[in-house]
Amino acid sequence: MLRQRLGLTSPRLPNFANPSSVVFVCTMNISLPEALMAFVDDQVSARGYRSSSEYVLELIRKDRDRQRLCGLLLEGASSPEAVTADAHYHDQLRSRARGAGRR
Repeated sequence: MLRQRLGLTSPRLPNFANPSSVVFVCTMNISLPEALMAFVDDQVSARGYRSSSEYVLELIRKDRDRQRLCGLLLEGASSPEAVTADAHYHDQLRSRARGAGRR
């Protein structure tokens, strides 16, 4: 649908012209105290970021991933026990993993 609205009906478009690969970017401005701005600038320089935006974007992504992981862990903790993860279970798991590596 988006391809038609944009007049992009050819299936042979390169990825950069393919609407499914287009990412729309929004701008957000934040105000920081001087001390935090200095910290961000130091992190950008010391850790090889191209900009403070790139640094903040990584922080946001890591927080999102942490929240997803926390949700999955809570979901798993509240689910009924399917099998007992004892030594026998782990031995079988290792055997399956070794067998899959030989294929």
